[in-house]
Amino acid sequence: MTLVSHPQATFLMRVSGTSMQDAGIGDGDMLVIDRAIKPRHGHVVVAVVDGEYTVKYLHHRAGRVRLKAANPTFPDIIPKDGQTIEVWGVVTSCIKRFIT
Repeated sequence: MTLVSHPQATFLMRVSGTSMQDAGIGDGDMLVIDRAIKPRHGHVVVAVVDGEYTVKYLHHRAGRVRLKAANPTFPDIIPKDGQTIEVWGVVTSCIKRFIT
């Protein structure tokens, strides 16, 4: 098993926040993001919404897109009229640090 399948399209990003805690992604974790993977329904993705990066589940059904948190205290992100959600990459792994 390898963490990086597409080296030229792979990036690391540190998480800030708790919106994906029930998916095992916590504040301060490092994500491996692959921009070569086509995002599909159910993938954990990094998306850009109004110029801000966010990590959420991609929910894509019947031509509608929404971003769903893995923490019930966070609402779904549903694009408003004229607003676009750009899926920046697919999260393939989460790296946790146990000793600081």
